[in-house]
Amino acid sequence: MEEIRVNLKKTEDKSYNIVIHEGVLKEIPSKLKEAGLGHKFAIITDSTVESLYGTDLSEGFTKNDLENKIISFPPGEQNKNRDTKAWIEDQMLENKFARDSVVIALGGGVVGDIAGYVAASYTRGLPYVQIPTTLVACVDSSIGGKTAVDTAHGKNLIGAFHQPWAVYIDVNTLLTLNDKEIREGLAETIKYGVISDDELFSFLEGNMHLIFSYDKKALTHIIKRGCQIKAEVVEKDEKESNLRKILNFGHTIGHAVENLSEYKISHGAAISIGMVAEGKLAVEMGLWNEEELNKLIKLFNKASLPTQIPEYMDANDIIDTMKLDKKSRSGQIEMVLPKRIGEMALIDKSYGIKIEESLIEKMI
Repeated sequence: MEEIRVNLKKTEDKSYNIVIHEGVLKEIPSKLKEAGLGHKFAIITDSTVESLYGTDLSEGFTKNDLENKIISFPPGEQNKNRDTKAWIEDQMLENKFARDSVVIALGGGVVGDIAGYVAASYTRGLPYVQIPTTLVACVDSSIGGKTAVDTAHGKNLIGAFHQPWAVYIDVNTLLTLNDKEIREGLAETIKYGVISDDELFSFLEGNMHLIFSYDKKALTHIIKRGCQIKAEVVEKDEKESNLRKILNFGHTIGHAVENLSEYKISHGAAISIGMVAEGKLAVEMGLWNEEELNKLIKLFNKASLPTQIPEYMDANDIIDTMKLDKKSRSGQIEMVLPKRIGEMALIDKSYGIKIEESLIEKMI
């Protein structure tokens, strides 16, 4: 037998900056030109964000002598699928985007996820820049390199890890959001308080009125802290071998609820439902105390986020959907659960805790 070894072990620097700066949106084309990142820019966005910011951004690239094209698709989670990804790639191929091109993800979490996945696979990988325009994208989905599309079997089951070249956050883009869209981001921000930062949790308890008043200082504070927490976790565990699992608090049950509602229940609402349900499991298992669970429920109430699994959803359907979740192992459901506000439970050196189906059924 003959053997030839292909030695590919190497250290790759995938570091990047998260720039949080009021008015930075107008500065991005000149910053990218100065960096010499690429020669042609695909601005991937949805039709809502295109009308708000896409045209101006494209004109900024043109003024800096950078060739660009807006590729826009209808908004909504229902369009984060393989068909949309293929359509975007066909648009790029028809417009002769090559390996010296750059993808710009301009929009919320749906845009960031699908544009990042396009960047990961198009010509076997292009650099991309995240420009989040929603609170949930600012604090969560634009950071960490998780890119994916949904299928009928569940959320984010097809995708890749592909870190952005940079993330640019302009707090002014949040001023066009409605209350519902602010709540979406608050669900993920509250999650950060539970999993890592009791001071952030306390800030949210005392300043919810400022956030819903679009106070830029309060918005900047929670965005910065959310980015810091996620960055710290991703630095230590990029590919979710253990620590990064804590970012999934509420997402195992939440994704099942979102999927079974056919995305009529929004991501933020589903995650708040999921965090309360998983919190109840933590209390039932003796990992968490009921007093802190009630504090979490009270904070969700302040944010006008739901806390109950819809009555029409069957426990067995939720369990079956969770078994397809990418966080499951050998067909057994796995969750991350709180120990206290600011810290997650660690069992046998693992944050992923296997949960018996009978306990989930009882809780539901």
